Amino acid sequence: MAGPTGGAEFVARPYGAAAVMVDVGGDDPLPLVVALTRALRDRSDPDVVDLVPAARSVLVLLRELPDGAAPAGAQARLVELVRSAAPHLAAVAPPGDAGDVVEIPVVYDGPDLDDVARLTGLTTAEVVERHAAALYTAAFVGFAPGFAYLIGLDPALHVPRLADPRPHVDGGAVAVAGEFTAVYPSPSPGGWRLIGRTRTRMFDVARTPPGLVEPGARVRFVPESSR
Repeated sequence: MAGPTGGAEFVARPYGAAAVMVDVGGDDPLPLVVALTRALRDRSDPDVVDLVPAARSVLVLLRELPDGAAPAGAQARLVELVRSAAPHLAAVAPPGDAGDVVEIPVVYDGPDLDDVARLTGLTTAEVVERHAAALYTAAFVGFAPGFAYLIGLDPALHVPRLADPRPHVDGGAVAVAGEFTAVYPSPSPGGWRLIGRTRTRMFDVARTPPGLVEPGARVRFVPESSR
């Protein structure tokens, strides 16, 4: 079922026997993904066990009965809930000054910093200034545990991914690609452009929750000197 709000469209449908998939359309779906995720989480529905936001969708995982199916009527109820909530999602989106801000100290000395400056026509100092000036929102977590896709990047810093991804990126690398910025939580291959590094642990299994930045969280990068 679909419902328009501010040019966006939400289509909710049963997904397997114990989930509901909500596809988010429109010109700017990410803020609505965040708003929908926040609205569903705030309801504390006993039949909802997890929410998995992505760039243009939210997967709602439901409680499974012994036969592997969701409780009777749970999928239909969630589909109807999304349909009825869609016109009001702009109102439930978290305001820009709500909640705590996760501050992440960054040394801006990444191997791609000069290339980002060249691609954008800025100086390296201007790249750093613009990246650190923004207040970001975690739209979703994916690719690797603790890898939060942050929206709010200055449009002047939108640059393409590397044509040839690196086989190894250090954990803690701060990167940009397209409309997103992120911190690699652990060593991995990667094609984003690396502009800095942080010693902050983005993912720790001994922490609750293990991810430092959860979907909907606000993030600010704080420049620090190399030591």
